Amino acid sequence: MSRYTGPRLKVMRALGVDLPGLSRKTIADRPYPPGQHGQQSQRQQRKSGYGLQLQEKQKLRFNYGVTERQMRRLVLDARRDRGSTGAKLAELLERRLDNVAFRAGFAPTVMAARQLVNHSHVTVNGRIVNIPSFRVRVGDVIGLRQKSRELLIVKSSFEAPALSRPEWLATDEPNFTVTVSHLPDVADVPFPIEMQLVVEYYSQRI
Repeated sequence: MSRYTGPRLKVMRALGVDLPGLSRKTIADRPYPPGQHGQQSQRQQRKSGYGLQLQEKQKLRFNYGVTERQMRRLVLDARRDRGSTGAKLAELLERRLDNVAFRAGFAPTVMAARQLVNHSHVTVNGRIVNIPSFRVRVGDVIGLRQKSRELLIVKSSFEAPALSRPEWLATDEPNFTVTVSHLPDVADVPFPIEMQLVVEYYSQRI
């Protein structure tokens, strides 16, 4: 399944949550599902166990902009860890270079950050890395090429980031860099999520 390129606010309304990685918009004005009967269905519909699991999984997919195939690979990687599968999955998603560029304030959304990475604007430890799924490690310094710092989208986003920068990223604003001080965990996911439901969803499908 390819990445979603349709209306982003519509997705967030369907899932009932703001996804900062997907869009800077909010569902506050219309916090009910899209469609003619959205308000009515919100009052009457009760999700099944599968529906709840799917909803939580979709939150992660759309916020981090990963495909279903990538999600399955991440879950398999998370299972190999001795700790909690859900916590490890959250860590792996947060450590993606496109997400780190977003959380650093280099771009307004994860999608925009992915473009910066793809177009060789982002560096890791001084070297250009153009792979959005690249996993950062503790001590890595993520920055931008000198010319890239002058891009309008970068300057406006860095001055007013969509989210406050997470505690696990140490920011050096004058140099447009962030350093990974420690690995992220579930608490660093910037929206409400039930990771156990995501784990349960894939436990029956992988």
